[in-house]
Amino acid sequence: MGRRKIQRKNVAILDSDDDNSSVTSSSIVCSDQMSVFGTEEVEFNKESLADEAIDALFEKRGSTREKALEVINAAFNFNLQCQFVENKFATLLHQCLNCIKKGSSKEISLASRTIGLLALTVGPGVHAQEMLEESITPLSQAFNSGSESSKIISLLNCLAVITFVGANGPEEIEKSMQIMWQIIHPKLGSNVIAIKPSAPIITTAVSSWSFLLTTMDGWRPSPKLWQESVTYLSSLLDNDDRSMRIAAGEALSLIFEMGSLEKFVAETKGYIDSSDLEGNKTKVRFSHIQGLKGKILNQARDLSMEAGGKGSSKKDLNNQRNMFRDVLEFLEYGYPPETTMKIGGVALQTLTWSQLIQLNFLKRFLGGGFAKHIQESEFLQDVFGFTPKRRNLRMYKSPNSVVNKARTQQLNKQRMLSEGRNIGHFAICVGYEDS
Repeated sequence: MGRRKIQRKNVAILDSDDDNSSVTSSSIVCSDQMSVFGTEEVEFNKESLADEAIDALFEKRGSTREKALEVINAAFNFNLQCQFVENKFATLLHQCLNCIKKGSSKEISLASRTIGLLALTVGPGVHAQEMLEESITPLSQAFNSGSESSKIISLLNCLAVITFVGANGPEEIEKSMQIMWQIIHPKLGSNVIAIKPSAPIITTAVSSWSFLLTTMDGWRPSPKLWQESVTYLSSLLDNDDRSMRIAAGEALSLIFEMGSLEKFVAETKGYIDSSDLEGNKTKVRFSHIQGLKGKILNQARDLSMEAGGKGSSKKDLNNQRNMFRDVLEFLEYGYPPETTMKIGGVALQTLTWSQLIQLNFLKRFLGGGFAKHIQESEFLQDVFGFTPKRRNLRMYKSPNSVVNKARTQQLNKQRMLSEGRNIGHFAICVGYEDS
């Protein structure tokens, strides 16, 4: 009581010009001289190489298609292939979908990544909507065609990106989130045996689900659904896998930042004293949510002070401690973490959990190509409110600029709402017990 709390700012200044920690996401980087499809050497030229790669996707030999996808991924990752996309969009999309339908796990992983990079290149609009509509069924079927971690992780990342860019309303976003949640927490059917996913798959699914949740400001799922989601995410905080704990902590922080559970508590307050059956159910649910809040607070406190064990990476342990200190400060006092990342001498800032989750996800997906993309992509610049130092570097102006602007305004709505909220609004220790 009466104590002054000074907001702690977590400023991670990383100059992309000097940062060598990023790992390239493609297993092949085109040299300045040549690339190889099968046994045929192709002299390197940006346009001709891309065309050669497209042609190679029609080959029967899977290894040839894989090498072509590797070359395309490398090209997309480090340069916005805008003119190429305008001319070859439909061909590339359909060939990648064919690779997902009939290819090996490696080919499916590469094709999924290509589709995600294609979506970020075209930006919001008719093309991105078409990508989501045509990809959702093949991706869903591929999830059920095997449980290899690398394949499932690539499919999840692809679904997250194409939904983020191309979804035309909350219903489409919710559909993708439901697919992800079924992977996170598979439920048994009458004649179905649920296979427990690996820790990396659950971690990626939670991160992808959270990434899409950042676009769902104002979403009103049932209180039962929120309660189930928070209960399960809380259980992941007790998991042995550190990455899974961090992903679950971010997801829970986002849920509280959106105020969804607090809104439910406020709405149900008037029914707590009701003596009818529905009133009694509400009272039980209210009590359960209040208990969950306390449990999550204690879990965050423990994880922020966890001691290192045998075989524990010091870097990973410090990442966990720092992250859950952020969670703890947010849950107790309402202060979200603030980060700053320097790209080409210009600061990119995040001020909310929503922004931080979007940034972290896209950095992981683009790897070493993130700095290049955000300096050239109008869409990503609008998402993060980022203006590069030399605007004449921007290579891409979306042909669907009106749609682009409307979509990014929707994505940024939560940014403005979150920044304008009063400190303490999100604090889970401020309940209705004393009302």
